[in-house]
Amino acid sequence: MTGLCDGRVVVVTGAGRGLGRAHALAFAAEGAKVVVNDLGVGPGGDGGSLGPAQLVVDEIVAAGGEAVAHGGDIATTEGAASLVAAALEGFGRLDTLVNNAGFLRDRMLVNLDEDDWDAVMRVHLKGHFLPLRHAVAHWRAEAKAGRAPVARVVNTSSGAGLLGSVGQGNYSAAKAGIVGLTLVAAEETGRYGVQVNAIAPAARTRMTEQTFARTMAAPGEGGFDAMAPENVSPLVVWLGSAASDGVTGRVFEVEAGRITVMEGWRPGPTADRGARWAPGEAGEAVRKLLARAEPAQPVYGAR
Repeated sequence: MTGLCDGRVVVVTGAGRGLGRAHALAFAAEGAKVVVNDLGVGPGGDGGSLGPAQLVVDEIVAAGGEAVAHGGDIATTEGAASLVAAALEGFGRLDTLVNNAGFLRDRMLVNLDEDDWDAVMRVHLKGHFLPLRHAVAHWRAEAKAGRAPVARVVNTSSGAGLLGSVGQGNYSAAKAGIVGLTLVAAEETGRYGVQVNAIAPAARTRMTEQTFARTMAAPGEGGFDAMAPENVSPLVVWLGSAASDGVTGRVFEVEAGRITVMEGWRPGPTADRGARWAPGEAGEAVRKLLARAEPAQPVYGAR
């Protein structure tokens, strides 16, 4: 390892398993001190235990690194505040926040209960906002005190948030919201020395085991396991390091050995009448514009 994150203190939410665990271990391997947050809940948000977070801490310590476990609910003000406090009290500083925690409550829209909607919005969207808010408040105070931080935030969106996913209306909406939050946060916090980016990862975790069931069986040529969560972590570590200077407000799709800069909504073909359209004229103009536009990307799971 190169020591890319020597001296940095990194918080990773949802780090007891899957992608979060891979991120925490990868940061530690590059010299970071890590706060490992996890509620220890099931794939649908049920139950809870500090056990998974502590196991990751034990792995890091056994490898010669430094880490502490945090079992607070980061979708509450108290939990998010205590998360930042855990970094400051445990290691004296905070440099990087990786928002990763989440779970699924998949249903087709006509079967999607309000509770399923609220639970997914809470853990993904609110669970990104509150840790981000408390971390930025700390970094702003540092900047105003003349201690300009080299701070990094890596948020976790999804291809579902970029293109939509059949049967995941709640998850897709939450992950799309994370992209919007990322763009606003990058613009608002840059003055304090904070860079904010998002990833849209594809990897084998408890949340995706059904989706990737066909690709889970065996590694490919050379023993490369394309769906291993560890494939995503190198980009996250780099984005969370000082080496990513100048990269902010971006969304990256990352899967296996592939990294893609995702380019969002941009103006396409335009018609300007210079006056109010009649409904039929507006419709005719739209059809002409669509004929010149790039075709829409298909929603995941679309037939």
